[in-house]
Amino acid sequence: MSLKRTLVGLFRSHDGTSDRAKDPALKTRYYNLSRDKAWDEVTATLKKIPGFKVLHEVQSVGEIILEKKTAFGRTLDITVSVLSTTPVRCAVDLYSASRGSLGDLGANYRVIQRLYDSLDKKLGKYKVD
Repeated sequence: MSLKRTLVGLFRSHDGTSDRAKDPALKTRYYNLSRDKAWDEVTATLKKIPGFKVLHEVQSVGEIILEKKTAFGRTLDITVSVLSTTPVRCAVDLYSASRGSLGDLGANYRVIQRLYDSLDKKLGKYKVD
């Protein structure tokens, strides 16, 4: 992680992915899977990652809410969205926010990277570049 991300993290306590993200690491991930199949794979993968607790999942909406405690005792709230773009393609977006008023020193950015790495290991053969 770069010094810039840490400096931005002094003031900002959230991070998220989108199609228009300037940072390539924060771009939406697309997979050649139906939304239902992707949902099953994503939920199974997220439940196996140590340190993350699944609080709520709504398959009809395509959202999974996770919680993670940091080493400094802060709590991160993470929303994972699995969206259908076509019948055989889906998108996965992440949003992570820290509870509290101060910045996160890039913790939300690192969490997003860790989750995308885990999902890419599991769904790599379906990933669209």
